[in-house]
Amino acid sequence: MSTWDVRSECTTGCAAHAVPRVPFTETARRCAAFAHAAGRALRDGERMAEPARLRAHARAVLGSIGVRLVVETPGETAAGLSVPAASPPRGTLVVANHISWLDIPALLAVEPVTLLAKREVGDWPLVGTLARRAGTRFIDRDSPRQLPATVAALAGMLRSGRSVAAFPQATTWCSVGYGVFRRATFQAALDTGAPVRPVTIAYEQHGLPSTVAGFLGDEEFLSSVRRVVGARGLTVRVTVHPPLLPHSGAHDRRALAELARAAVNGTVRSPARKHGERVSAGQALGTYL
Repeated sequence: MSTWDVRSECTTGCAAHAVPRVPFTETARRCAAFAHAAGRALRDGERMAEPARLRAHARAVLGSIGVRLVVETPGETAAGLSVPAASPPRGTLVVANHISWLDIPALLAVEPVTLLAKREVGDWPLVGTLARRAGTRFIDRDSPRQLPATVAALAGMLRSGRSVAAFPQATTWCSVGYGVFRRATFQAALDTGAPVRPVTIAYEQHGLPSTVAGFLGDEEFLSSVRRVVGARGLTVRVTVHPPLLPHSGAHDRRALAELARAAVNGTVRSPARKHGERVSAGQALGTYL
């Protein structure tokens, strides 16, 4: 197992609706709208990566399947991921927990940044094409020898002023609070003096914590899409935390990764349950009372 090759304890059994599904007619309408939104993005060709277009397409994808986006920026007035450029200019390393394929359009809907993703994503039908045209950089987790080159390439992007988003858990979990943050990407921030922006991504249905968006285990992409388009009242809440700066007391990548993980996990309580155990709406509500 390489540094990037991580196995989650979560399975498809963790993903469950917190409230009743929408009717079949609404599910069918959303599927058609999702296909239309994805088709429009593909027709944009290489222009899709332009920041304004990329953000619009990401928001259109979320809206097509009835997902509401809520952005929270505690202590800040502007809703963005990048930290205002310093001198010399540096990009921002955005690090977020990982739950779903929906995490990607949710981040891009807040601010178009360059994404790091596992190599397999580039081979997925439709999604792989969209990811490549969005400018995603792919990581080969099966080749640990490429890790130094990956960190060097990430550092180069940050030095150029480009902001990059990564999921340091290296795999998906059903909700916030699980998994550890791998340290390799944080080395690029230390090497360049780039700020690190922790971001929490959480999902709710009508205010109840929900695992329905989880893309877990060996599940097929279309299976996850079918579950998500049938979800009633689904909200993705993106909490953008204050940046961690090179002089924040983190002397190495291990400490920086722990600071980022603490920031990400500190705002959302995860359901108190075992992996694979389905949660009913009543159980989820009881967890939060």
